[in-house]
Amino acid sequence: ELYFQPIVAIGSNADRHGHYELLLRMRDERGNLVPPSEFIPAAERYNLMPMLDRWVVNQAMERLVCRSTFDAYTLAVNLSGTSLSDPKFLSYVVAEFQRLQPPHGAICFEITETAAIGNITHVAHFMAELKRLGARFSLDDFGSGLSSFTYLKNLPVDYLKIDGQFIRNIVCDPIDESMVDAINKIGLAMGIQTIAERVESGEVLQRLAEIGVGYAQGYHIAVPRPVSELSASEALRRSA
Repeated sequence: ELYFQPIVAIGSNADRHGHYELLLRMRDERGNLVPPSEFIPAAERYNLMPMLDRWVVNQAMERLVCRSTFDAYTLAVNLSGTSLSDPKFLSYVVAEFQRLQPPHGAICFEITETAAIGNITHVAHFMAELKRLGARFSLDDFGSGLSSFTYLKNLPVDYLKIDGQFIRNIVCDPIDESMVDAINKIGLAMGIQTIAERVESGEVLQRLAEIGVGYAQGYHIAVPRPVSELSASEALRRSA
């Protein structure tokens, strides 16, 4: 099942375009939701992630983006490192873009920094091919790698999602604050928007706005909800 969590503009960022990350959940035989931390490792072990990622891409494009009756919004879709290494996966996504022709910027693929660094040549090619068709890209968990800024020069990224481990203690830890500030400044210098993930308090949100981070996501802003509520959420945003 798909859930969604809003990514909102903060501080001086005047962007009011809807932006949501899609999150995968599984329901067990008793009807209880199983978090991704409990089933994704097994899916990766048995090489099922490309199949799951294809399903999410199809749902995001055909069910949500291309059938929406509301203003255009951006859906962030997470891709696994396994899918990025599958040569047939890029062909599938390209074919879906050509078949459904979603609006420019409607789909934003999130790729973890670790997965990008692990196969940077292939990932750069993957990004270039899909950006040509109107996709956007976000580098997830940014800052967790050892050579983040060096690799960033070679990837056509639209957003940097700053690793939550730096966000959580930004108010009380000057080192974490300095890391977030440095990532944000580098992003701005390269024309890349920054997103703070795992924002869990108003104090953290305020400090991020003061630093100049453009967007925020986390439980303080909104908890993940079923995609069936997405249309209602978008309608609410329009009337606000």
